[in-house]
Amino acid sequence: MAKLSRHEKRERRHKRIRRKIFGAPERPRLCVYRSLKAFYAQIIDDTKAHTLVSASSIDEDFVKLAGKRGGKSIEDVKKVAELLVSRALEKGIKKVVFDRGGFLYHGKIKAFADKCRELGLEF
Repeated sequence: MAKLSRHEKRERRHKRIRRKIFGAPERPRLCVYRSLKAFYAQIIDDTKAHTLVSASSIDEDFVKLAGKRGGKSIEDVKKVAELLVSRALEKGIKKVVFDRGGFLYHGKIKAFADKCRELGLEF
């Protein structure tokens, strides 16, 4: 068996996590993804397979807030969290299930989750 790439390892971790996590209407799933150039987050109702709220570091509102497109730093990720939480609270979403997308819970992912909790989302 060939050695798995970092991407393949993340995909396996994500599948393992998704077997356990499910976003219901009363507690939707907060899913995050980070690429080398941007950070994305969305709140999903898995019963309808429908995205309720989304925010990213390439979003127009983020560009107005940060003054640049694409978020590589932890500060940029925290701004994405502010955008997402404000949009979620507008729609009445307060409780979510956190899906780290196979990424290790550390660095940007941890900073994002901590900022969301600080701003009022319950995990």
